[in-house]
Amino acid sequence: MSDIILHHYDASPFAEKARMMLGFKGLAWRSVEIPRIMPKPDLMALTGGYRRTPVMQVGADIYCDTAMIARQLDRIQPLPALYPEGREAVAASTAHFADQVMFQHGVALNFQPHAVAERFKGAPDEVKKAFQADRKKLFEGGSATPLHPAQALSQWPTLLGRLEQQLADSGTFLLGEEPCVADFAYYHALWFVRGNRAIAELLDPYPQVLSWMDAVAACGHGEASVLDSADAVEIARNADPEPLSETGFEDLAGAQVGAQVTVSAVDYGVDPVAGTLVYQDAEEIVIRREDERAGEVHVHFPRYGFRISPEK
Repeated sequence: MSDIILHHYDASPFAEKARMMLGFKGLAWRSVEIPRIMPKPDLMALTGGYRRTPVMQVGADIYCDTAMIARQLDRIQPLPALYPEGREAVAASTAHFADQVMFQHGVALNFQPHAVAERFKGAPDEVKKAFQADRKKLFEGGSATPLHPAQALSQWPTLLGRLEQQLADSGTFLLGEEPCVADFAYYHALWFVRGNRAIAELLDPYPQVLSWMDAVAACGHGEASVLDSADAVEIARNADPEPLSETGFEDLAGAQVGAQVTVSAVDYGVDPVAGTLVYQDAEEIVIRREDERAGEVHVHFPRYGFRISPEK
């Protein structure tokens, strides 16, 4: 198998989720640092337009969204499982809630004026303005609406109180004696809060949560080595996508393998990726695309939260 390559940047919460999952699996991986804001030319050569962070690459196979990354990591190394046997639905649904709702709250709290000032301390004003403009554009055209900080503050005791009680009753981790995808999904949103000194005190009333965060953090990030982004594109060019099996899956909305389609996120970062639909099942969508620099690649998306449309 080709090396696992993660395209990410240090401050990204979802990238932290991916790094922690790699650490949980004890995997070695190559680290490609990408820009925090557009443009991202080397990443676009691989994804065809998907711009959200992180993206995982294995040879000429490109995995978008941490839900898809988690499922691929379970294929690469089944144990310990991110989706534990017999609790797959609970783990996936809990992770989705955390990735959406808890993350929304973490972002809103970080975008309070004093929190923004802390996060961008020492950075030129143009850097802060460029970042805010980029994130505003990220939400254009999608179903997600940024949460107002006042609403996030109002709801914070509810969300954290529930988590505190769950951890007091369940033990070290959310669904058992080992962490799973649900833990990493909750963790990354709270890591985003804990990492900002202006708002970290919002976690202080919740000792069970803080203890659990320390236990999750102990998974580490695995063994990373640096790779240049242009070299990652060359790796894709020199590789072939992994073979795909026949599933017999029928999309109730009518998408057919072999059709020219676009795939895009529904909530935010909705830039479409065009290509040929070459695989689909209940969890995954794969399209084949050709790129001048990266050659033939397969781009993998989770089905849930993404839209397949006929290419116009």
